[in-house]
Parts: sequence; C-alpha cells; structure tokens
Amino acid sequence: MRRQKRDMTERAFSKGYQAGSSGRHKEACPHDNGDVRQQWLTGWREGRTDQWDGYTGVSGIHKLELH
Repeated sequence: MRRQKRDMTERAFSKGYQAGSSGRHKEACPHDNGDVRQQWLTGWREGRTDQWDGYTGVSGIHKLELH
C-alpha cells in the first residue's frame, strides 16, 4: 500500500507546533518559502501558546491529532 504525501503546509504547521511546544525559537524555522514558512510560524505560535498554558507532554498530544 502506498503512502500518500502530506500537504507541505500541513506538515509545516505540525513541525512548527512541535518546535513551539518544545520551546525552540522561531528563528529555527527551516523554510524560506512564504506560504510554508507562514504555516510553520502559525504552528509555532500555537505551540508556544499551548506550552505557556500548560498543554505540554501528554496533555498536549490531542492538539497534534487535529492538525
């Protein structure tokens, strides 16, 4: 069975969320492309917000399933 490729913006959001929730800086964004970079930063902001609100570790896993 073949795996479908995920949308690059969806993947960027997910990776950005993971980076933000783990406390990495937004300068760590690996993308230069405008749309993909914007999605990574949006995910990063949401991840940082969740980290500040206490949704880290097991309590934040449900957020990754939605995006």
